[in-house]
Amino acid sequence: MKFTVGVAMTPLDQLAGLARTAEECGFSSIALPDSLFYMEKQTADYPYTPDGSRMWTADTPWADPLIAAAAMGAATSTIEFYTQVLKLGSRNPVLLARQVGSVANLIGNRFGLGVGIGWAPEEFEWCGAPYARRGKRVDEMIDVLKLILGGGMVEHHGEFFDFDRMQMSPAPSRPVPIYVGGHTDVALRRAARVGDGWTSAMIKFDDLVQVIGRLRELRAEYGRADEPYEIQTVCIDRFGASGYAELADAGVTDIIVVPWIFDGHGFDSPLEAKQESLRAFADRFIQGKAGV
Repeated sequence: MKFTVGVAMTPLDQLAGLARTAEECGFSSIALPDSLFYMEKQTADYPYTPDGSRMWTADTPWADPLIAAAAMGAATSTIEFYTQVLKLGSRNPVLLARQVGSVANLIGNRFGLGVGIGWAPEEFEWCGAPYARRGKRVDEMIDVLKLILGGGMVEHHGEFFDFDRMQMSPAPSRPVPIYVGGHTDVALRRAARVGDGWTSAMIKFDDLVQVIGRLRELRAEYGRADEPYEIQTVCIDRFGASGYAELADAGVTDIIVVPWIFDGHGFDSPLEAKQESLRAFADRFIQGKAGV
């Protein structure tokens, strides 16, 4: 079982210090969130709260996750980073391929790309991307990303994106894993068909078990049942040794945790308090690497 530290809504000047401490304590990865901007008026419900409201305010700190990965990667040597999740629909896949390839090369292939479509119409429209047919567009974007990041001279002529033969160098020396988010059936199909894993938003255990079962069915349907596959989750009702054992038995490979929240520290708590929470969590749950 792997443990990943979630750093959503963390002050930006704490990110490098948290990454170094998480690495010292034996955490596997850092999960990096994505939020482009805070629109004063939202026209769609946020899908992961009961009332559709956002869990953050206009003043909540966010960094571009690719830039954050590069900065935190420069401060560490072994811990990995992945976006959880990058809102793909509002971006251009050719430009994004350059950014992803750069990060992967600069931090020694310690980067994974977790992707979702994005939930807010404003993020699409204000960035010049169409909100209509966003699912089909994101499917093609993933194809484009894989094509370009695979290296060599490539071309693509699709419904949404079209370019003649070109090459971005250097390509990553090994494939950048793509983890697909989303809880709907169409999202799970996408994750099973093209993803190297599935990554959850906040989810309850019983719902998670159903999702994992559905992913197994779909991966078999797509002929991918025997391929390595990550299940990354933010489970909101299973904690502690027994809870983490349940998650592992259910098929989770990577549990995303925010240890300082367990200790009653808020997102804006001092760095030192968060570092102590990381060490205490490692002492209890990361055997063989705790107490560093």
